[in-house]
Amino acid sequence: MGKYQNITGRNSLHYFSAVTRTESEKRLINDPVLPLAISDQMWALSLPKDTDRDHEYCNPIAGGSLEKNKIERLPRCFFRGYGGDPLVGKQKELVKMLESRGVDVVTKFDEDGFHAVEVFDPAKLKVLYDYVKEFVNTTVK
Repeated sequence: MGKYQNITGRNSLHYFSAVTRTESEKRLINDPVLPLAISDQMWALSLPKDTDRDHEYCNPIAGGSLEKNKIERLPRCFFRGYGGDPLVGKQKELVKMLESRGVDVVTKFDEDGFHAVEVFDPAKLKVLYDYVKEFVNTTVK
């Protein structure tokens, strides 16, 4: 899986959380693909010692870690999410914040799907491919 440069300027996979649970995390606490306990453990192993999920690597919205001048320099961003993904709530929070600060954000949210559904469903993978292709083609013009 490739890496993406996230909004903090560091290379990472698109994956966010926070100490305060989103509705999607609460609703999908025992998700079969990404249970909350596993997500929490991955963060515990990934974050600097003695920090929590409100650290800027995990939650770029918390504590003002996103300085206005960094946000204003962001390129056009693409977000894809599903109603059955525990991470979709944090994605939508981030999209809302970015849009409120003038970032050009393209979103493709769909209720029918779950975390990493494209790995399991070739039709969903094709749709994602088409969205990304469209995003790239309309961004580079």
